[in-house]
Parts: sequence; structure tokens; C-alpha cells
Amino acid sequence: MKAIGIILAGGNSKRMKELSRKRAISAMPIGGAYRCIDFALSNMSNSHIQTVAVLTQYNSRSLNEHLSSSKWWNFGRKQGGLYLFTPTVTAENSDWYRGTADAIYQNLDFLKRRHEPYVVITSGDCVYKLDFNKLLDYHIEKKADITVVCKDMMPNTDVGRYGVVRMNEDARIVEFEEKPLLAQSNTISTGIYVIRRRLLIELLEKSAEESRYDLVNDILIRYRNVKKIYGYKMTTYWSNVADIDDYFRTNMDFLRPEVRDYFFRQEPRVYSKVDDLPPAKFNVGSDVSNSLVASGCIVNGKVQNSVLFKQAFVGKNCVIKNSIILNDVYIGDNCYIENCIVESRGTLKPNTYYCGEDEIKIVSEKNDRYLF
Repeated sequence: MKAIGIILAGGNSKRMKELSRKRAISAMPIGGAYRCIDFALSNMSNSHIQTVAVLTQYNSRSLNEHLSSSKWWNFGRKQGGLYLFTPTVTAENSDWYRGTADAIYQNLDFLKRRHEPYVVITSGDCVYKLDFNKLLDYHIEKKADITVVCKDMMPNTDVGRYGVVRMNEDARIVEFEEKPLLAQSNTISTGIYVIRRRLLIELLEKSAEESRYDLVNDILIRYRNVKKIYGYKMTTYWSNVADIDDYFRTNMDFLRPEVRDYFFRQEPRVYSKVDDLPPAKFNVGSDVSNSLVASGCIVNGKVQNSVLFKQAFVGKNCVIKNSIILNDVYIGDNCYIENCIVESRGTLKPNTYYCGEDEIKIVSEKNDRYLF
């Protein structure tokens, strides 16, 4: 493909509370088998984008471990490959990434060394499928300077936390407002952009000279009446993991047959790093309904409308309802868990009760699992 890919995976969000204390949002487990960034990487690979740069920053250890081998997404090529960039101290600069535009600018040599004419920029915290070839064809057909992938949200959605756009009859963006107090449209930017590589370099260098560091505010919004910026409507599933409710809802969506079939069975596939684990084991006394149970799990209790990630252990007489159990969690006998997200590698003592009443409860227990 005539484009390189850039995945912005360095952001941190306090709205994720305890879940983002030890991992980047792009490394959050999704759907029992994936990480958030797998969807962006798979879309790049399925669109035959051979060179992809991942820009990481906050709590990147877990994400870097996940990306330790590019073979899972078929980026292990002689031409191209998967590149990880973190903030680097140099004689001229010792700053962390001060924004999305600054993150790309600090790695500008990567763009200048490439020969592909276009750049596809996306974030690593969204769950979706998209053929970037169709997006690029649309960009070229419109003779656009920048193309923004947009989506019409449901009327009852709070779009004030997104970038809200309004387009004319020709799909050219005439209004772009980031996180408006009062939105005039229900069409949002999904954070996916196509731009010519040389134009991107030019805009980044100019923004850096003016101490402007944000890709949306300082390039897209600032140049919306100067450059030809078009919108590309996305009609398939898309979800942004930005807070606890988003994360919980996105995982619960995988319990819906149509969403599960779309990501698990329909082409193109979503790829992820594979662990060498045995299939899930359901012992006598277990009762599982409408749930996802990943490999390596052992279930002895009752599980309803829940997602269990890899190597979770559920003790006898346990009841788990409407909850997410992350990787390598040990749940002792006679536990009751409802409306909760249980942090990875936690150990829940027997005979304990956890229930989120008004909101989703985050359970983070670090007990020694071998004492009981």
C-alpha cells in the first residue's frame, strides 16, 4: 500500500482510574483474547500497510511486552516492519511528548526517511475494523489534503467528549470543535486520519516553530478553512475506550452474537499475540451462560453475562454476574461478584462479596493466594 501507519498509543487517562496505573490504555484487554491496540494493528496489516510506527509513553511496559514480536500481525518483513518509539533525551530536546502532534514531530526522521506518499494516523484505544485501502481511495478521489474518519453516533450519546464535526453536501468538513460544551452535531471524529506525508512534515514543523503540540486543535481545527479537509463516514462497529464505562460496555458488547461474530468469525480477522495455554476447563458444579471464557481458565462456580480473561480461576460455589475478570485472577470459594472489574493478577479471598451498586466497581486485591 502507498502509505505508512502511525499509531498514537502514549496517552494516559485518569478516567480509567486504577486500570491505567500499571498499563497504557492501548494495552487494556478486550473481548477475552485481545488488547486494544490489536485492532489498529490488524487493520494496518489487513490493509497491507507494511511499515507501522507505534508511539508509546505512559506505563508502556505491558504494551511493549505485547509488541515484543511483530510476527503476530505479519510485520516481520524485510521491507517495512513494526517500530516502537518512546520519548528520547537528546542534546536538543529532553521533553516527553507534549501532545499528539509533538509525539510525531519528535520522530520526524522516521517520516523523512520513508518513501510512501501517504500517512494513516490512528489511535491505539479504539475497537473497530476498517479497510484503509478504501479510505485512501476516497482521500485521493476527493483530492483532499486531510481525510478524517467520522461516525454518526446515536441521538442519546454524549458526544461532548469527542471531536464533533459538521460536513457540507460534498463531505467537506466546515466545522470541527473538540469536546464542545454544546454539540451542534452528532457526527464525531474517530481519531483516524489520512494525510500526504510531505504535507504532514510541513505542518508539524510549522506547529513546532509556534510551540503548538496538539494534532486536533493545532492542525485539524486551525487549518480547517485553509486546507481541504474531508470526512469519511464509518458505518460499522466502533468504540473508544476512554473511561471505565466505555471499557465495561465495550467488553459487554462482545457478549452480543452479532458483535462476537463480526470480530471473531468474519474476515478480515483481528490478530493478537498468542499464549501457549490449554483450553478453558469447566469442572463439575460449574454453570456458565452468555459469557466469554478465555484459554487457561478453570471454572468451578456460576458465571453469567461476564468476560473471563486468560488464566482466571473461579472457586467452588462462586457466583459471577455482569462482570469482567482480567488475566490471572484467583477467586476463592463462595465469592459473590456482580457489576465489577477485577484487576489482573488479583487474589480474592474465600467468602468475600463484591458488588457495584451505582457504578462499576474496580476490585484490586493483592492477597497471597497460597495461604488459603
